Amino acid sequence: MSVERLRVLRELADRGTVAAVAAALSMTPSAVSQQLKALAREAGVPLLEPDGRRVRLTDAGRALVVRADEVLAAVERAAAEMASYRGSARGQVRVALFPSGAALLLPHVLTELAASGVEVVARDEDVPPSEVPRLLADYDVVLTHRDERSPSVGGARVSSRVLMREPIDVVVGPGHRFARNATVMPAELADETWISVRGGFPVDDVLRSIATVTGVQPRIAQRLNDFTVIEALVADGYGIALMPHYAVRHPDLLMLRLTGVRAARLYDLATRPHAEKRPAVAAVLAAFQTAARKVADESD
Repeated sequence: MSVERLRVLRELADRGTVAAVAAALSMTPSAVSQQLKALAREAGVPLLEPDGRRVRLTDAGRALVVRADEVLAAVERAAAEMASYRGSARGQVRVALFPSGAALLLPHVLTELAASGVEVVARDEDVPPSEVPRLLADYDVVLTHRDERSPSVGGARVSSRVLMREPIDVVVGPGHRFARNATVMPAELADETWISVRGGFPVDDVLRSIATVTGVQPRIAQRLNDFTVIEALVADGYGIALMPHYAVRHPDLLMLRLTGVRAARLYDLATRPHAEKRPAVAAVLAAFQTAARKVADESD
């Protein structure tokens, strides 16, 4: 089977439509369709079936995508090894990170890799964990976060490893009635006004857990995904917030440990299966692990 046709099939699995594949690979939709038909002839079984005005993968098509991941990973490893024999840089690694995780870890990662010959091209992507498979169509490594009770994003086409755990605290302004407290119970928060994030993110998951414990739906005044803005509103007395422990920067805010409910997020590093066998990707994963250890040491 043609490696390039396997690549086209994988892109269809990642992006969902022939038009999206054509745009990603700088091809025409007709050319994409022809490549997929040729691959089906090579495989000897139908790989696609109609789905309304689109097409979707058959069971055989989905099985072949998993093998395509393995084949393309092997090709990428071979290219990286040949590059090392030529004495060139060990390669470019595309990394997607959620913003607060990037602020915490990316400087350490870049410092760790400065003399390695690995070039990191980082972009911020603030999406729920369910979007990780889509991101892996464009990135080699994705740093994502989830509530610690939520399942891993790992699966047949996504390899995921836990990097670190970060507590989620209740954050209040200096004039708040809890300002002198070190801890707070969910029942004490029932009447509060909240500044929160959009649904699908770990902070919102913890807020929903508080609602489950108290039986009271939280009164949410604003939903914003920029922690700097949330901090400014809390500091000015417009409400309280849940925030990841390491993300709090505002000097006037006070952090209270939430007791009686599990309140933390896990950082996950996601790649395609076997991607860590590529030396440049392995170096980036190791740099993230070193960065996480440094953050833990600094917080002790």
